[in-house]
Amino acid sequence: MKVVFLEDVTGTARIGDIKEVKPGFARNYLLPRRLAMAATPAVIKSAEQRAAREARLQEARDNDARTVAAKLDGVAYTISAKAGASGKLFGSVGTADIAAKVAETIGAEFDRHNVLLHEPIKDLGDYPVSVKLTRNVSATVTVSVIGEDGTTAADIKARAQGAKGATAEAAPDAEEEAEDEFEVEAEDVADEEEAGEEA
Repeated sequence: MKVVFLEDVTGTARIGDIKEVKPGFARNYLLPRRLAMAATPAVIKSAEQRAAREARLQEARDNDARTVAAKLDGVAYTISAKAGASGKLFGSVGTADIAAKVAETIGAEFDRHNVLLHEPIKDLGDYPVSVKLTRNVSATVTVSVIGEDGTTAADIKARAQGAKGATAEAAPDAEEEAEDEFEVEAEDVADEEEAGEEA
């Protein structure tokens, strides 16, 4: 069945699209919800006009969003959270936390669903995060998660490397001590042999 879409249907069509769909999908879902209408010449003409109007509105929204994107691109937000000695957070930083920061920057509400974070942040560190402003415009911000005491991921890495360095330094000392002990034992054995020969 050929229909004209009157609204955007995610994953199926955009407003004004004319598509062939399964009759059951049209009768049971699209038509009752007024998302689409049967494709008659009058409906097609009306839908084309509506699609053109929607395209103009979308372009205006995109232009406004580009201005906001220029303000947001490259902005770095610092969020402090309670973390353990290894840098793991007691909890996580999620889309709501980031949306609140974006809202402060743009001076308006920002929906957390427009923060494109695949999963909550659970470790200290710096993370690039995309924020969607419209269907066609997005920006990338950097989220730096630090500990409540100001500890950063770099601090934890430096501490870990320091500990490894100390272990590596201790290892040669232990080898030298073992060599010294071996030499002392060898000398003792030699002395004992000499004493035995004299006797």
